[in-house]
Amino acid sequence: MLFRSDNVTAVCPEVISAILAANEGDAAPYGADEVTARLDTVFGAYFGTDVFVHPVATGIAANALALAAAMPAPGAALCHEYAHVNTSESGAPEFFSGGGKLITLPGANGKLSAEAIARRLASLSPDRLQSAPPTVVSITQATEAGTVYRIEEIAAIAEVCRGRGLVLHMDGARFENARARLAVSAAEASWRAGVDVLSYGATKNGAMCADAVVIFRSSPHAEGLNRFMGQRRLRAGQVFSKMRYLSAQLLAMVETGAVARNAAHANAMAARLSAGLARIAGVRLVYPTEINEVFVVLPEAVRERLAVAGFTVRPRPEDPSIVRLVTAWNTRAEDVEAFLAAAAGVRAAA
Repeated sequence: MLFRSDNVTAVCPEVISAILAANEGDAAPYGADEVTARLDTVFGAYFGTDVFVHPVATGIAANALALAAAMPAPGAALCHEYAHVNTSESGAPEFFSGGGKLITLPGANGKLSAEAIARRLASLSPDRLQSAPPTVVSITQATEAGTVYRIEEIAAIAEVCRGRGLVLHMDGARFENARARLAVSAAEASWRAGVDVLSYGATKNGAMCADAVVIFRSSPHAEGLNRFMGQRRLRAGQVFSKMRYLSAQLLAMVETGAVARNAAHANAMAARLSAGLARIAGVRLVYPTEINEVFVVLPEAVRERLAVAGFTVRPRPEDPSIVRLVTAWNTRAEDVEAFLAAAAGVRAAA
């Protein structure tokens, strides 16, 4: 399982401690508890602005509900062709929106450009009854290629969205990894760049089962998005009886600084892994390594050496020649070195 995904790792200690603390005594159900009541305040301080926070159990739920709020039928969302919402969520955004449509665009290194979005919007007349009118643009930060939108790129996309009255949604499953790479504040990486609603990912960064839809109240779309979320979360089964256990995870990671520490460590381990692989003959990096994901082409001989050493690599379904390796908050440097030694054919010391 090593380097398979940041989904396979254990839960970080800050989260375990928070869950145990939340397990003392009784609490009001369905989000009426004191722990959940603190989310808006704590996340507001973290992002430097007033927010509505809606905790959910999965990133798919966060994306589907956020996009459904932003594209009620017959609306449409523009997204990258390789976006997780398009390739890996089994039509959840379309389902929860009651028939919304995803319109996909290509883009180098997994990223959309403001220019490409503007061109596509110009080709879609809002008055044409036969077409679903775009109401939202969804970008993934960091992308499915492990690359990162720069702040100016997000701001340029946001400007296009504002010009057409569209919502800008960010799938932030690895938001903290991207923020660590950019070395900016949570505010600069989100609402200050023009993001209206963020699917905030904590599970991949060390939580047990907690992500959130964060709506920035400074957005002109905030009230409408927030009104939608309440009932739709309930219909989607994302209003939990014992909500405090989800909320406690989110609070713990933000208040202890674990979000930043975990992401920075995962990124550092990926940079170490990427640099070592690049020195092995025949190995080719497919994308720049900017967060905790490394995409490489491994020669068959390298794959065989890894298999002999007990390391399993999984080819990408869209291109079997490519392997994705993912580091996490608890990846050890010695495991990275053991993997590199096996890939290079260096016999490990006893």
